[in-house]
Amino acid sequence: MSGNGDAPGSAGDDAPETDEAAVPAIRRVAGTGVPLRGDDIDTDQILPARFLKAVTFDDMGEYAFYDQRRDEAGELNDHPFNEFQGANVLAVNDNFGCGSSREHAPQGLMRWGVEAIVGESFAEIFQDNCKSLGIATLAVDHEDAVDLQDFIEANPDAGIEVDVRAETVRYDGTAVEGEVPDAMREALLEGIWDTTAVMRTNLDRATEVNDSLPYTDD
Repeated sequence: MSGNGDAPGSAGDDAPETDEAAVPAIRRVAGTGVPLRGDDIDTDQILPARFLKAVTFDDMGEYAFYDQRRDEAGELNDHPFNEFQGANVLAVNDNFGCGSSREHAPQGLMRWGVEAIVGESFAEIFQDNCKSLGIATLAVDHEDAVDLQDFIEANPDAGIEVDVRAETVRYDGTAVEGEVPDAMREALLEGIWDTTAVMRTNLDRATEVNDSLPYTDD
């Protein structure tokens, strides 16, 4: 897949058919992986602050880990986001996404191509921002996270599957149990993770409620 997808196509092959306006359920993400080692990788590393001035999120995929992906001469280096182009399952360590609450960080990851993240732990706001974009996050034990990173580095083209319903990540005959927060898991499985789209698809009902409220009169 391209590394610059505009939206997560991660519903998986068992996702239900949906109409154009509906929000897809995210039950399973399958693809290849990109390992990113290190604890406390914050949102400023993921998406440097100077790119927050952009009017839209359209180019955020190019800015993901912008500084770390380049050497002093500005040339692309061997950063995993350069070496594992096309991957959609990101494998990280502890406290990923800490720092500021900027939604540009998960936007950058999504537009680079990330559809699911498996790691030891995530900053709470970052994790919720991921949910709002349909990015599944699965927390696993330290040893399991490291084993997955090792496997991806040794087998960059191997398939990896994140099962939101079962809360597992599977690869090479291995099934690792993890945890997706209950509210996030429900939102992904029921296709209600995009609150803006949910409101749009229920516009008639929202309008009816609005009209029934005395304090919304013109």
